[in-house]
Amino acid sequence: MEWMTYLGIGSFLVASVLLFRLFMDHYPSRDYNPVRFMARVGVFGAIATVLYVVPVFKFSIPIFPSFLEIHVDEIPAFIAGFAYGPLSGIAVVAIKTIIKLPMSRTFLVGELTDLILSSLYVGIATWIYKKKRNLKGVAIGFGIATLVQVVVAMFINVYLMIPFYMQVMHYPVDLLLGMMKAAIPAITDVGWSYAFFAVLPFNLLKDGIVIIITFIMYRSLHVFLRFDKGKEKTAR
Repeated sequence: MEWMTYLGIGSFLVASVLLFRLFMDHYPSRDYNPVRFMARVGVFGAIATVLYVVPVFKFSIPIFPSFLEIHVDEIPAFIAGFAYGPLSGIAVVAIKTIIKLPMSRTFLVGELTDLILSSLYVGIATWIYKKKRNLKGVAIGFGIATLVQVVVAMFINVYLMIPFYMQVMHYPVDLLLGMMKAAIPAITDVGWSYAFFAVLPFNLLKDGIVIIITFIMYRSLHVFLRFDKGKEKTAR
């Protein structure tokens, strides 16, 4: 499946160019310090990578199929996005995804899916917070971002992930359905029944965990993070 590898690498290169272009359009050159930006994104990207790659930070919940794992690597991306802007958060997501690519066991499909879902989740929430910097902005941002991410996750699972596992990874439909029904008997097929009874509640639970931890951590760190940003403005 070399073509999928080349497609994945090409997609990341295009996304990187577009991200850089969007960043430069969004931040005038006089307001942009590349060293400071890379340092901030690098620190949070490293933390996100550890949470994303190291197995001990992932876990399954018995009430869901075993292949659905809770991972909280979006938390550092959220903190960076809330403190320094949505593009910083998305850059953190991109870093941890790119580093994970050589360890992919899904021909990059799983990583690309995570990139799409996490970028939507982090990007939307932090962009709304940037426009409305208060608790109401946080609530609205998390609410809209969660809704968008969950809906997109359902479509991706139905039209990309499940067909991929069956056609490329050669998982028999009976095996997949059996794994799903073992956890949730209400599931009757590997399509929308699985999406509504497994993907929907699973992502709501995962997002809830991420939101709670992010809120607690950012409330503890925001004074330091905002002070760092304040020093940058003063120095100009």
